[in-house]
Amino acid sequence: MIIREKYLKVIREFYDSDLIKVITGIRRSGKSVILETIINEIKEKTDNIIFLNFEKTTDFAKASSAKELVDYVKKNRKDGKCYCFFDEIQDIDDWQVAVKDLRLDNCSVFITGSNSKLLSSEFLVLLSGRFVSFRIRPFIFKEIKKYASELGIDINVTDYLIWGGFPGRFNNVTLEGTKAYLSDLESTIVVNDLIKRYKIRKEVAFKKIVNYILCSNSRIFSIRSIHKYMKNDFPELSIMTVTKFIEYLKEAYIIDEIPQYSTKTKRELQYYGKIYNSDVCFNSLRANNNRYDLDHNLENVVYNELLYMGYELKVFNNKGKEIDFLANKNGKTYLIQVAYSVVDEKAYDREFGAFADLDNSNQKILITNDVVDYSSSTVRHIKLEDFLMLEEL
Repeated sequence: MIIREKYLKVIREFYDSDLIKVITGIRRSGKSVILETIINEIKEKTDNIIFLNFEKTTDFAKASSAKELVDYVKKNRKDGKCYCFFDEIQDIDDWQVAVKDLRLDNCSVFITGSNSKLLSSEFLVLLSGRFVSFRIRPFIFKEIKKYASELGIDINVTDYLIWGGFPGRFNNVTLEGTKAYLSDLESTIVVNDLIKRYKIRKEVAFKKIVNYILCSNSRIFSIRSIHKYMKNDFPELSIMTVTKFIEYLKEAYIIDEIPQYSTKTKRELQYYGKIYNSDVCFNSLRANNNRYDLDHNLENVVYNELLYMGYELKVFNNKGKEIDFLANKNGKTYLIQVAYSVVDEKAYDREFGAFADLDNSNQKILITNDVVDYSSSTVRHIKLEDFLMLEEL
């Protein structure tokens, strides 16, 4: 497995800190491998290390409550600073109390979890800011190329646009194996992590909303539009329930939502956002007859890559014309439009027209899968393959 230095170099400065290190992210995005890498680095200076993976029945049996966890560490640690690693800790009763006590007892504590509830309001209050969090995402393209090279396989851009970057999928040599792995992953998240965890009784309605949302990546949405879509089949379903279901998807890191910023009102629009899947495979698993949604998946890929580069993102509403991303980093702002291709004249006019009437105070960028350079005097065109290898814009 590759060393994910982009994440590690940020976490590394906190190895000896008394701050609790919280590592979150969707299932199978590589959190456990990050944890394993950190453990290997710390082993170079000490063997005073405790590791428990609570997805393993044997480890869960050792400590299934806060008291048992604290007692286990006390019994098994050595003198001096102890480094504690707890993988998928969210199922331990009152785990927040345990990690609070351990950090006060000369322990450097690292925890991982697949649900943003890990950073619940109770946790924030209990720790009073004595933690630092890191979100791990599936591979971006540069990481895929590096990992594929280790495995002796070749992964092209189209494969990435369809099947995304979950690390485990690259161990499957056939398309059928890839689909089976990703389908199992989604089922685990939706059924075990959400339906069972939240005791969802309207299971059929929930699964239909999940299906609708994951097919709607890279699109503006409103809760009301989703409620209207569901109304015929589930007339008793309330807007509040729909809102709750969407929040569950966010909490499990399956989807992200970014706000829409309007130039007309100079503010964020409260009721409309844009949904992106944590990985484009969730859209592609729903494709019929191999008709993959490459247009929206490409925009979703650009979203994930920009986040990896460290940009803060919003949708930009230019007087009714949508620009996909308003990207900010280190005081620089970019306006970014994304399309699969602008070979067609209508597509060209639509994508370039989105920048109409905007001054040149911020750089305007168009990203497409075209091989021809369509840069103009005011818009910089970046070919997708070039964009995927950039460290920053």
